[in-house]
Parts: sequence; C-alpha cells; structure tokens
Amino acid sequence: MAKRPLILVTNDDGINAPGLKYLVNIMSIIGDVVVVAPDSPKSATSHSITINSPLYASRCYIHTNAKLEYQLSGTPADCVKFGVNEILEKKPDICVSGINHGSNSSVNVLYSGTMAGALEASLVGVPSIGFSLLDHSKDADFYPSEEYISDIASKVIDKGLPLGIC
Repeated sequence: MAKRPLILVTNDDGINAPGLKYLVNIMSIIGDVVVVAPDSPKSATSHSITINSPLYASRCYIHTNAKLEYQLSGTPADCVKFGVNEILEKKPDICVSGINHGSNSSVNVLYSGTMAGALEASLVGVPSIGFSLLDHSKDADFYPSEEYISDIASKVIDKGLPLGIC
C-alpha cells in the first residue's frame, strides 16, 4: 500500500469558513490532512506574523476528514509556522491554502492572507498552492473548483515545484 502524502491545510477566512471545509474534504481524498487555521477571519493580513502578543492554539474537531486540527489566534503565516515547527513531526508533502472567498490574482496577491500561507510554506521548502474562488457570497458554490484543485494538488505532490515557487 502506497504511503499517503501529508497535507497541511490553512486559510485566511478562519477555521469555520466554508472554503476551508471544502478544501479539507478534497485533500482528504488525496492524503492525510492536518489543519492549522486562524480562529477568526484574517483576510488581507498579507504576510504578517505575530510578534508582540502571545499566540493561542487549541485543538479542535470541526472537519471530520482531518487527521489533526488546530485553530490559532494568529495569521495564516503564523499558522503555517506553527504547523511546520510545532505540530508536525516532519515537513508536509504539500501545503494548500484556501479556498478563499474572492480573487487572489494580480496585485491582490500582495495583500492576501491566503497566499501568505502558501508563501510561508514555500519559504521553508514545502511545495504550496493558494486556491481562491471569485465569489464573495456566503453561500458560494465551491463544487466547480473540485476537479481543478484535485488535479493541481496531485500533480504538485507527484512532480513537486521549484524551490521558492508556489
């Protein structure tokens, strides 16, 4: 039996975001999912990290398809740092961030907490992807993205990415 990849999942919309739930479900088909996500929405936090106040982490059980799950009082970049350095015993095979409500393209990438999660993982040598859906609706339909997310993530797990690229 082939070893399942270890997948770190984060976002910027918070632990209860519908896009995160959808992404966890997709990724759990591909591998073993560990979630570390902000305890509340952190959109447009860019690549900020928490340095002047304590971070609070708590184990949670929101996403039934996650092997392990934490919510953190920090930003998406904090979540990835915490996941890689404190929770996981080895580097994940991939980090995916999202699914963000709204576009993460063009200059928005500079402000995006979703992309900051992916970028932080990339900085420590973990292949990473940020996913977004151009739909700000609370009831956004993530289903059309499923095939693309699964295909892209599987290819990155199989073939990797150049160091520093997400």
